[in-house]
Amino acid sequence: MDAQARIEQMVVIALLLILVIGCFLVLRPFLSALLWALILSFSTWPLYDWLVRVFGGRRTLAAALMTLLVAVVLVLPPVAVGSSLASNVAQVVAMVRTLLAQGLPGPPVWVLELPLIGSGLHDWWRDLSEQGTAWTAVLDPYVETARDLLLSTGVTLGQGVLQLSLSVLAAFFFFRDGAAGARQLDSAFQRLAGDRARRLLAVAGGTIRGVVYGIIGTALAQATLQAIGLWLAGVPAAAFLGFVTFFLSFVPMGPALVWLPATIWLFSKGALGWAVFLAIWGFFVVSGVDNVLKPWLISRGSKLPLILVFLGVLGGVIAFGVLGIFLGPTLLALAYTLVQEWTAGTARVRSEPAP
Repeated sequence: MDAQARIEQMVVIALLLILVIGCFLVLRPFLSALLWALILSFSTWPLYDWLVRVFGGRRTLAAALMTLLVAVVLVLPPVAVGSSLASNVAQVVAMVRTLLAQGLPGPPVWVLELPLIGSGLHDWWRDLSEQGTAWTAVLDPYVETARDLLLSTGVTLGQGVLQLSLSVLAAFFFFRDGAAGARQLDSAFQRLAGDRARRLLAVAGGTIRGVVYGIIGTALAQATLQAIGLWLAGVPAAAFLGFVTFFLSFVPMGPALVWLPATIWLFSKGALGWAVFLAIWGFFVVSGVDNVLKPWLISRGSKLPLILVFLGVLGGVIAFGVLGIFLGPTLLALAYTLVQEWTAGTARVRSEPAP
């Protein structure tokens, strides 16, 4: 290659690099929304494909209906929760302060009947219930901190709603033009990496689906367990609160926004035993299942070891935010697959007899 051709090649490469950087800077504010749209459309593609067949191949109509369904399921519930969060937080804070000022209700009669510890527990409970003013002074700063935390969660929820709205809009175009785009992407990766590219794309797709189904499955489990615990404790509208928990499960510590106020309500009504039960049930069962069930469901979809799934979810969230829930396990799954193929190829080379 002569010097002139080499210079022209370098100029072309430089122009392409500038073009890529320029496109990245233009799309950078919308990258999160576009990634969410890609994840949503990919994970719900079987339903969209079924709608296309139902509507006789009219992809635009099917894409519009899918976009509407996604908006109803993902955008409307956070909007409803966020619009009432401020007033609900104020009511909960007022209820907690009233409870602290009044002190705990006196010990019930059955406490004295407990063997060995009944008398001492009764006296300790009675002294604790008579120290309402002292408890108010000690815990009031923590109540303010909890209120500020809940309100900041509302602000974060509002920002998430904006991102989701843009994602839903972009998902329409991913649905409508996704088949053609997938063929082009497959052709491009086939040129770059051959058959291995298809295997890696399959791994990435399976991981993303596993994460999405893991999140939805965990939300269903938390909602069901929440409704059972509330029903056992005698909290009104347990089924509806379980339905609310399903949507709050997508938010970190979301289920606690249901079982914690319900626990406080039971305390205020004097049902101390059921309040303690609901607090333990909510903290260890409802909120704790997220740390066990979600990694297990994700590992089933991606065939990734459970420890790597757990590290991928946690590390992904730390590194990339909410999107890291999907990116972390996907990156680890791709790296794990590449290492497996490399080690398998090395083992085959070593086992082949020398000519």
